[in-house]
Formats: sequence, C-alpha cells, structure tokens
Amino acid sequence: MTGLGRFSVNQMTVKQLSLPELTAACRDLGVGNVGLLREPVQAYGVEAAAELVRDAGLRVTTLCRGGFLTATDPAQRAGALADNRRAVDEAATLGTDTLVLVSGGLPPGSKDLHAARERIADALSELAPYAERHGVRLAIEPLHPMFASDRCVVSTLTQALDLAERFPAHQVGVTVDTYHVWWDDRAPAEIARAGAAGRIHSFQLADWTTPLPEGVLNGRGQIGDGAIDMREWKTHVESAGYTGPIEVELFNEALWSRDGREVLAETARRFLEHAA
Repeated sequence: MTGLGRFSVNQMTVKQLSLPELTAACRDLGVGNVGLLREPVQAYGVEAAAELVRDAGLRVTTLCRGGFLTATDPAQRAGALADNRRAVDEAATLGTDTLVLVSGGLPPGSKDLHAARERIADALSELAPYAERHGVRLAIEPLHPMFASDRCVVSTLTQALDLAERFPAHQVGVTVDTYHVWWDDRAPAEIARAGAAGRIHSFQLADWTTPLPEGVLNGRGQIGDGAIDMREWKTHVESAGYTGPIEVELFNEALWSRDGREVLAETARRFLEHAA
C-alpha cells in the first residue's frame, strides 16, 4: 500500500500475531513502523526482538509501557522505579527513543489524586535523567478519566504537561492519543502548548465506539467506526509542529478474534482513508 510512510501499527492492535508473524506481515504489506509492547517482547527475548525488527527493516516507534508510579509503599515504589529503568533499557535495545508512560492509579485506600500525581513527579525526577543517558524520552500518556482510579491519575493533556514541564523537553513529553483526549475541548490548545515546547513525543489513534464493553479497557474502536474525527486531530498535532509517526493502538477483543494479517491490512486501509 502507498501512503503508509507515517503509519505505525502498535503490537496490541494485532496481538494475536507472534512477533515473527507481525514483522512478516508488516514487510508484506509495506508497513515500516511498529510500536512494541514489553510483555511479548520480553517473552521473545529483548535482544532477539531487536534483531528481528532490525532485520525486517522496521522502525520501532514506541515501547509501551513504563509507569505505574503512584505507590506509597516504599518497597513497591522501589520496585516500580527498577521496572521503569528496565523499560528504558529495553527501549534503547529495541532502538526506539520513546517510552510511553501510563502513570498509575490511586493506591489502595487513597482518594488523593493530587498526592498521587506528585509521586509521579518524584519518580520522574529519578527516571528522566536515567532515560536521557540511554537516549530515551519519556512520554506521559493521559488516559480517559474513566481510568483515573485504577490505571492513570493523569486524565488530561493539561495535567500531563504540568508534570512534563518540570523537566527538559528532551527528557519528558506527552503522548497524544485520540481515544483518551477527544472529549476534552481544552485538548487542542494543550496540543499547541505541547508542540511549542517540543513535547509531543508520540501520536496515537483509536476510535470511540459505544456501548463500551464490560471492563472498558478493551473498548478502543477501529478507526473510522466511531465518533472521533481522526483528520481533525491529525491537523491539531501537525499544526503544533509534529511530523513523526502516527501509531494505531487498538485494544479490541473482536479484532483479536480475527485473522491478524487481515486486521493489519484493514487497519492500514482505514489509516489511509481517515488519517493519511
């Protein structure tokens, strides 16, 4: 397919494909970019995965995910910091300069969102210099508010940028994901704010379809199936100066039940139709 130069498929979109199957399908379809997920990469072997994608001529646009930095227990906090340093190491080995952070939800028994966000900032003060030494940027991803309690206390680009701006832009920026920010009428201005400072480190697409499934996590719709105008959001990030890859990241049980190569081909077609 032509016109796919900026298209990147996130591994979760076609998680039914093994890493070798994914790289082969990308090669056959002319897809040159992939976003990888830590768990299947670790299962395959980080060094082996790096060699596989390199031999396939693929660029790794992001590694997902680091984060979950809100714990109050000292041992849990130390464990989270150690895991994030490993994530940085893995990103560097895979050849990507961007590690996406899902910040973490409220600790058990807590209702203090502000304190949880401050713990993220404290953790970033340790992780950001470490990441820089390895040539990796940290990209804070705000998640839709429905995830604030259990997955991510950072719900808006405003909150993400308020955290990121405590650090140099080459260390910490943001991920703009249509699924999580499309509802926020302040998001376009915050995208401009991020772009002016060089802090848009990743741009991801997923559509909003209803009804959401039970558990909501796997409700990210195929682009073009839902309520989000993908080209409008692409215009926002490009007007802010972003010229990097555009990654489609879908968590969707119906897509995962289908043939993975078929889903990848469909996703590439939808990208050309709605976002190219």
